[in-house]
Amino acid sequence: MIRTRFAPSPTGYLHIGGVRTALYSWLYAKRFGGEFILRIEDTDLERSTEESVNAILEGMSWLGLDYDQGPIYQTHRFERYKEVIDDLFSKGLAYYCYATPEELEQMREEQKARGEKPRYDGRYRDFDGTPPEGIDPVIRFKNPVDGEVVIDDMVKGQVVINNKELDDLIIARSDGTPTYNLTVVVDDWDMGVTHVIRGDDHLNNTPRQINLYQAMGASIPKFAHIPMVLGEDGARLSKRHGAVSVLQYKEQGFLPEALLNYLVRLGWSHGDQEVFTIDEMINLFDFDSVNGSPSSFDTVKLTWINEQHIKQADAEHLARHLAPFMTQEGCDLTQGPSLAMVADLLRDRAKTLIEMAQSATYFYNDFTEFEAGAAKKHLRGVAEEPLQKLLEKLSSLDTWEAHAIHEQINATAEELEVGMGKVGMPLRVAITGGGQSPAIDATAELIGKERCLTRIQMALDFIAERVANQ
Repeated sequence: MIRTRFAPSPTGYLHIGGVRTALYSWLYAKRFGGEFILRIEDTDLERSTEESVNAILEGMSWLGLDYDQGPIYQTHRFERYKEVIDDLFSKGLAYYCYATPEELEQMREEQKARGEKPRYDGRYRDFDGTPPEGIDPVIRFKNPVDGEVVIDDMVKGQVVINNKELDDLIIARSDGTPTYNLTVVVDDWDMGVTHVIRGDDHLNNTPRQINLYQAMGASIPKFAHIPMVLGEDGARLSKRHGAVSVLQYKEQGFLPEALLNYLVRLGWSHGDQEVFTIDEMINLFDFDSVNGSPSSFDTVKLTWINEQHIKQADAEHLARHLAPFMTQEGCDLTQGPSLAMVADLLRDRAKTLIEMAQSATYFYNDFTEFEAGAAKKHLRGVAEEPLQKLLEKLSSLDTWEAHAIHEQINATAEELEVGMGKVGMPLRVAITGGGQSPAIDATAELIGKERCLTRIQMALDFIAERVANQ
């Protein structure tokens, strides 16, 4: 069975690059009926925070990237790492290194001066003398000195590294805590991970980790190193490019599936198709179509994708994600129509959920003023008669439905021998407060009869006062 994992470090928020890695891992497991694991790599005790852990979990939940196992915390597995290190010692594959930071710095400077690549020179690899006093040693892995490591990467192709280029990596710090390169190998081994999907900034760690797998007698997973996500300026995505946390996109009114759709296309393609449902992504995703070059994040394109998903989303689903934004606008959703029906009506007119919420307030909140520009244009003396007739006709309606409302608007226009705009536009401004809305009959139906009649009367009072002051 295919088993993939997403293994973020809780030293910051869940960012876009991390989400894309998680998505690719999740899709690959889902497509082949495998399992997806969430692991929290929190061995950096100084920088890991509970706040970051919560942000990761909340982000994964919002995105719908459900995991079959986890979250698993590395800090709960220290005994297991110690057991593996002890085993490497017993096989003669690990050793204590007493080199001080000053000693290592001097070593690197001398190597640079000779034009060599700076790296640990193995000076304590076969040390059997008396340990220097007052030094807490690190533990290093004895990397093979001969042969080469071959990585058959699912994105990069074959990568070959000579073992002579690799130094003896540290597998435990001087305080005894294990390092990333050891813990990730032990975890992937113990959890039966078959495919390691991660950013290509980890590619230089992979040959060292493969040597560790072999030293432990573990099976080696397949690797897929995916290219970085860059900012629109071509630099590595960072705080200065805008959103730091994936949850900021939630706050900006993006649907989770729209963000995932955009991210899957940052490096992967299926013909010319741009808009994908989650099911389509699962059924189509593979690494044969992942591009090995970095991709640039484009907020304009993301917004367009979001707009398409708003148009296509199930109305109830849309309403669930829209509700918090309506509350932010001060709307009491119990005092108005079904939010799903409102969302369904407005879906073709919004790029984000924030836009949709801002344009939907008149369904729930009464207003005391009309939008100045719309009122100046449409609530003039000439609109008094159409609105008065509409008030009478709509008051007598037994069935408050769009088709019946539409008939009364038509009847009023015919009776007065004027175009529909001369009736419809004053009505729109009267019942919504502004000059923009979906079809006025459907809008009026959702606002409700009592509210509409009250607002038409308010518009008539506004016109009367305006005429009197002229």
